[in-house]
Amino acid sequence: MDAKLLEDVLAFQREERTGQILYERLAGVIKDEKNARTLRDMSRAEGEHYEFWRKLSGRDVRPYGGRVRFFEFLARTLGLTFALKLMERGEEATAEAYARVAPAVPGAEAVGREEESHEDALMAMIEEERLAYMGSIVLGLNDALVELTGTLAGLTFALRNGPLVAISGIVTGIAAAFSMAASDYLSSRADGDPRAAKSALYTGAAYLITVALLVLPYLVLPRGGSWIFVSLGATLTIAVGIIAAFNFYLAVAKDLDFRKRFLEMAGISLGVSAFSFLVGLVVRALFGVEV
Repeated sequence: MDAKLLEDVLAFQREERTGQILYERLAGVIKDEKNARTLRDMSRAEGEHYEFWRKLSGRDVRPYGGRVRFFEFLARTLGLTFALKLMERGEEATAEAYARVAPAVPGAEAVGREEESHEDALMAMIEEERLAYMGSIVLGLNDALVELTGTLAGLTFALRNGPLVAISGIVTGIAAAFSMAASDYLSSRADGDPRAAKSALYTGAAYLITVALLVLPYLVLPRGGSWIFVSLGATLTIAVGIIAAFNFYLAVAKDLDFRKRFLEMAGISLGVSAFSFLVGLVVRALFGVEV
């Protein structure tokens, strides 16, 4: 075996060992027993592939410890499905690498195909609560972004007082969050959904978190002069950041088109904000509001 081929084989080994350790570790901390069994199956498959490469190299290798800790952290904070699918995205080049060494390593290409099909099948078996309620999260998040960015933009031009805009936004946001949660609950109950209460909880929580993030610049930045417009700019930047982060999460966890969803959601939110700018100017001019 030449040096380049040995280097590739050892790299494959390390990838498989990393997956084996990560899946086994996650299986030990996941509460859902069905998901834990699926993860153990994935770990066993990675272990078998590790042994395939180890017989060729004649060496043992250590896993990527930092990668194991990173994806374990993601699984605990952002969910199992997101962490695993993001990890698999990073390994897309592995199948191509397997095919590259196939002429020198009989069975390598078959191992790559088997790994890909097996992991896809196992990933489809994973069930996660937060994904089941993703529609409710989208409802709360999107509604808060559209309504509150527009409200804060209009109030900024009408009132031009940071704390007053913040207080108005908080009161409006909290009332709207409870209203949205109640509407989601009643709608789900009318459809006979036994998970109506939890669905409403996810909707309201997503709304309130978004409200807190959007109002924050008006509370922490100076209130005088042109700072009110800096606060508005910061709020819009946060809104775009939330939209980008959330749609990236959805794109990974649910295999959706990130660019299309991001542009659509950002366009709606910023479009409403732009319209509200004009409304704020008109209200200030018509009623002569000075604060």
